[in-house]
Amino acid sequence: MMRRLIAFIYRRKNMKSIISRFALALISALAVPFSLAQDVGPDALLKATTSEVISIIRQDPDIQAGDPGKVAELVEARILPLFDFPRMTQSAVARNWRLATPEQQKTLTSEYKTLLVRTYSVALSSYRDQVIEYKPLRAPPDATEVTVKSDVKEPGKERMTIDYDMEKTPAGWKVYDIKIGGISLVSGYRDAFASRVRAGGIDGLIKSLSDKNRQSGFKAVSASSGQQ
Repeated sequence: MMRRLIAFIYRRKNMKSIISRFALALISALAVPFSLAQDVGPDALLKATTSEVISIIRQDPDIQAGDPGKVAELVEARILPLFDFPRMTQSAVARNWRLATPEQQKTLTSEYKTLLVRTYSVALSSYRDQVIEYKPLRAPPDATEVTVKSDVKEPGKERMTIDYDMEKTPAGWKVYDIKIGGISLVSGYRDAFASRVRAGGIDGLIKSLSDKNRQSGFKAVSASSGQQ
């Protein structure tokens, strides 16, 4: 499923380049203390996070070597509080969300979260010394939803735009979608999820996600985990 999504997003890019660039979309929103997330603006949050996460990567040879345990630990410890997984899941499942029972919705959120944690772990371990530049945030002071825009520079490659859709919640600013080169990460799953629902209903989609996660050695994360 993930390979098909990546192919959809970057049909003309090789896999190594895709994962490297995708990593940049993630490290900018991976790690920041929860108290800081409550107190700072969305653009400042991402800038501070970038510096912190890059520092962690550079100081940890196990992460640089792609140690799956260390990478997954970093991702699970830092990413979950900063992403609005219920909203991301509902958006990815789209109109089929209303067909799911509350228990199925909870399970879908848990499995989708685990799928993304697995994806982020692969991406994070592929990070190298690319440069991220954030553009000035253009939003009114009282905005509750904003898009933080950035450019990624990598020697020998064309500049890549990465945008973060964020919402202000009681727990601070949270990311609910990432757009890489104008293509939405959440929307990229929508067709695949709809196909699974047509073939096997909501339970079929849940089974598909669960099977993928088990094959990769990841256990589903509690739907309430990381939600402050």
